[in-house]
Amino acid sequence: MSPRARIGVLVPPGNPTVEPELYRMAPSGVSIHFARLQGPPSDEPAGGASGMEERTRAYREGLDGPAQALGEVRPAIVVLAHTASSYALGWGHEQPLVDRVASLCRAPALLAAQAVRAALQHLGVTRLALGTPYPESISRQGHAYWEAAGFQLVGYHRLAGVVNIYDESEERAAELARQADTPEAQAVLISGTGLPTVGVLERLERELGKPVVSSNQACLWRALRLAGVGEPVTGFGRLLREA
Repeated sequence: MSPRARIGVLVPPGNPTVEPELYRMAPSGVSIHFARLQGPPSDEPAGGASGMEERTRAYREGLDGPAQALGEVRPAIVVLAHTASSYALGWGHEQPLVDRVASLCRAPALLAAQAVRAALQHLGVTRLALGTPYPESISRQGHAYWEAAGFQLVGYHRLAGVVNIYDESEERAAELARQADTPEAQAVLISGTGLPTVGVLERLERELGKPVVSSNQACLWRALRLAGVGEPVTGFGRLLREA
């Protein structure tokens, strides 16, 4: 039987989180296909603070091969699942990268931060609390990105003690959301596709009394809608549940 929709996803080479989280959330009949981005040789942890900006540049520079290969499955939409790529480029400077991915994959393209912004707009959010697992320099870029995108940042927290984002846990992500939240915030954003989040979103929303959005959750939500799949998905927060 043919899939209802094929979603293509470009993933950082050391990221172990995107595939299982997207598979876990995807509705029946939607197939998800992955290709690994190319990073620079390094002895440092793949999700470590050291060299993160260099890795982000390398993902863009080495995009051609992985993107062209992913395009062979003829996806309805391709997601670049790396939120920090948008932070590095800055708000308003992402379109050339979107166009490049679309051209290489021969399919419409979507960046993770674009998916998050669409999700926040869908939820009617203007006052945002932001939690990040990144080093200080990338976190500052993320803070500036969301302010430039038109959101009022009324809460912010950077996860301390991160040696390798890809070794972090859902419980640490939940604590990050709690620390970032403020009473004024209409929603909490947990940024980063490498940080495990989807198993704690429902619990956090009940606890905090507001939507909690994560990068992977938003990527799937937006990709499904652009692929023409609009059914609700339960268990992973209001965004997918009230589609």
